[in-house]
Amino acid sequence: MNEFAKYHPLINFIYFTAVIVFSMIFVHPICLVTSLLCSVMYSVILNGKKALKFIAMLLPLMLISALINPAFNHEGVTVIAYLPSGNPLTLESILYGIVAASMVATVICWFSCFNKIMTSDKFIYLFGRIIPSLSLILSMTFRFVPKFKEQVQEVSNAQKSMGRDSSEGSVFARVKNSIRILSAVITWSLENAIDTSDSMKSRGYGLTGRTAYSNYVFDKRDVTALIYLAVTITYFLIGALLGKINYRYFPSMRGTDMSFYSTSIFISYIMICIMPIIIEIWEELKWRKLKSKI
Repeated sequence: MNEFAKYHPLINFIYFTAVIVFSMIFVHPICLVTSLLCSVMYSVILNGKKALKFIAMLLPLMLISALINPAFNHEGVTVIAYLPSGNPLTLESILYGIVAASMVATVICWFSCFNKIMTSDKFIYLFGRIIPSLSLILSMTFRFVPKFKEQVQEVSNAQKSMGRDSSEGSVFARVKNSIRILSAVITWSLENAIDTSDSMKSRGYGLTGRTAYSNYVFDKRDVTALIYLAVTITYFLIGALLGKINYRYFPSMRGTDMSFYSTSIFISYIMICIMPIIIEIWEELKWRKLKSKI
C-alpha cells in the first residue's frame, strides 16, 4: 500500500511540510495526540513490521526525554515532591517532558514517512530549476542515510568473512575492526559523492535552458487533493491565529475553552493528518471490490 506516493510531488511536499511544521509548533494535547497517532499509523502502513521495530526504538528516547525535563525544569504550581537538591518536582514539568518527547517522536515518524514518499527524483523535479544545487544536495542527503547503512552492513560482512568481526575478540580488537569498517565506508561515501557530482556536471545539470524528463502529470485527482489541503490548512491556520487552540503548560496547564468553533479547528487538523491514511484505506477497499468481481 503506497497510493499517496502516486500523487503529484507537489501534493506530497505540501502535505508533509504542513504536518511536520504543525507538529513542531502546535503542542496542544489534542493536536499532539492526533499527529502522533496518525504518524505512527501511516508509518506502519508504509513500512509494516519495520515501522513497529523503529517505533519500539523511539520509546527509550521518549522515556529519557520525559525524565530529563523534570530534573532540570522546576516550573509549575503543582508540586508533587521535592528532589534531594531541594528543587520541586512539579506535575507541569513532568507532563511537558512527555509532550516534548512525544513531539520529537512525532516529527521523526513523519520524516520516516517523508523519506518513503518523497524520493530524490520528486525533490529534484520540484526544486531542480529553482535551486538546482541545493535540491541536488538535499536529495543526495535523503538517499545517503539508507545507502550508508547498507554499505556499512556490506563492509561488515566482508570484514567478518576475513575474521575481522567487530562483535568478537577483545575490546581493543573490536574498536580496531570498527574503525576499519568506518574508514572504508567513509572513503566509499566520499568517492560516491565525487562520482555523482561529476556525473551530474557532465549531463549539464543546473545549466540555463536545460530540460529534464518528467512523467508527473497534475490530474483531476491532484486538483481535488490540492483543494482539500488548501481548505483544511487555511481553516486550521485561521483558527490558530485567532488563538482558538492555544495551550500553556507553565505556570499551570490551561487552554482555550472548548467551543463549537474550536472543535471544528481540531477536526480540520485531524482531516489534514489523516489524509494519506484515508487514501490508502479507500484504494485498498476499491481493489478488494474489484477482485471480488473477477
